[in-house]
Amino acid sequence: MPPASTGASTLAVDASAAPSLLSTTDATARLEPGRPGYRRMSFALFAAGIATFALLYSTQALLPAVSASFGATAGQASWTVSAATGALALCVLPLSALSERFGRRQMMTASLTVAVLVGLLIPFAPSLGWLIALRAVQGAALAGLPASAMAYLAEEVRPKALIAAIGLFVAGNSIGGMSGRILTGWVAQLWGWRAALFSVGLLAVACAVVFHFMIPKARHFTPGSLNPKALAKTVGGHLADPLLRRLYAIGALFMTVFGAVYTVIGYRLVEAPFSLPQGIVGSIFLVYLVGTVSSAAAGQLVARLGRRGALYLAVSTTAAGLLLSLADQLPAVLLGLVLITAGFFAGHAVASSSVSRTATTGRAQASALYQSAYYLGSSAGGTLGAVAFHAGGWAGTVALGLLAVLGVVSITLYGTRVARAERRALVPATR
Repeated sequence: MPPASTGASTLAVDASAAPSLLSTTDATARLEPGRPGYRRMSFALFAAGIATFALLYSTQALLPAVSASFGATAGQASWTVSAATGALALCVLPLSALSERFGRRQMMTASLTVAVLVGLLIPFAPSLGWLIALRAVQGAALAGLPASAMAYLAEEVRPKALIAAIGLFVAGNSIGGMSGRILTGWVAQLWGWRAALFSVGLLAVACAVVFHFMIPKARHFTPGSLNPKALAKTVGGHLADPLLRRLYAIGALFMTVFGAVYTVIGYRLVEAPFSLPQGIVGSIFLVYLVGTVSSAAAGQLVARLGRRGALYLAVSTTAAGLLLSLADQLPAVLLGLVLITAGFFAGHAVASSSVSRTATTGRAQASALYQSAYYLGSSAGGTLGAVAFHAGGWAGTVALGLLAVLGVVSITLYGTRVARAERRALVPATR
């Protein structure tokens, strides 16, 4: 990819430069396992990841109850999820640009604070329209956190530890998604969906406090001035990079599968032949623990299989889970969800960490573009999954997921062919 300005000062570009351009003293000062601050950083971002996914998907396990409360269809109620993820996707790039000026740590703190405050208001929404609007505001607020977190890690953590550090942040996402859904499921069964949303707000408050007091100060960030033209040049440079484009598409397609499955699964499980109560449906999200393990293990998968090999394994696991979930036996459905979750989180961790390693300049913008594609995939998956479920039942949702999986396979196969062609082209030059 041709070098492009970040929209910040020259010093800001140098601060996010490739590890090979850093001095030995600077590189050894970066965080890594065993060094002071690494554990605090990991715990703080783990808490931020919990809050992000708990808030962002707080209504997902409650969709049948929301539909019943407002007399809405599955497609209409799904907008309480899609509005949040869609707003996040639209706002993540401009807020990541602001992080170049005001700092990653400051942006993450501000985003989490605003999202938590909105989360405490959402339970009092008087109508479905108000609920969707507040969820959109909350998603926009959360937009400052994911890309800033990725850029913060790329700047503060040694390259060899980067995939593992990002894996821990993604693991926090999975824990947040799981705990938020389980909490809302049981609270909704006892006291209703509004009380359930308020409980998620309180969980996010606790996570925000932990983040504020635990996150280390940035040591390798230099603020720069905001320059819209330079920002556009940086974004254009990233979009012109074929590898980054493929990684963005892979993130979007993986999240299309995940968004569709977990938006619709509640409707399937409360209906015959399962007819599960709301609390049990919420507890189904315990399978997110599998995502915690698979995302944290992404670094080891890449070390053993390579990036594309890890993606092939992730996508195969996801496809197997989709097919298995078609059965009408609850154990088979649960195992299918386990495989879908494991494959998704592994694929997401590999793709997102690959973006951070591929972009040598403008890392915040590179991560922001990935997050935009990722959450647009979530928004599209949630809405299209609900539409497919309405049209063809769970088989329709699975068909949508398999189509997205086929897209990931096609992109990865193309990337493999391109890499082989590049290696063959280099052979004469090395003789």
